[in-house]
Amino acid sequence: MAVTFGWTASTGKDRHLISHYRLSKRQMSKKILICDDDEGILEMLEMALYAEEHEISTEINSLKLIGRIRDERPDLLILDLWMPVLSGDQITRTLKEMPEYKNLPILVISASRDGEDIARKAGANDYLAKPFDIDELLKKVESLN
Repeated sequence: MAVTFGWTASTGKDRHLISHYRLSKRQMSKKILICDDDEGILEMLEMALYAEEHEISTEINSLKLIGRIRDERPDLLILDLWMPVLSGDQITRTLKEMPEYKNLPILVISASRDGEDIARKAGANDYLAKPFDIDELLKKVESLN
């Protein structure tokens, strides 16, 4: 959906352009679930994506993730590759094998040198290497439908 800009007149005064911009942004917002075992990364991602008016949920425990996906029905999953118990590639493979979640876009993040190859082989839709630039993250989030 394209962002449209415009304004309307109200009692002789122009309304602010920003109100139309915010409405358009809200219409484009995504429900995003983020799973990472690092609370600092979770908080940073949550703040950056919330600032773009996305609806954000976070999970630190990879064992709870499938249930959270079932309950919340996110538009996008952002997933750390290396987590205790269930790794990001295990979760990605599991989701891509489940008919109800095979089309859920998954963005895998990792500091691993082999992370992109592992994520792609597991079925991830995209990959982002840690540390990453927030603008790069936002571009990837917007490109995943």
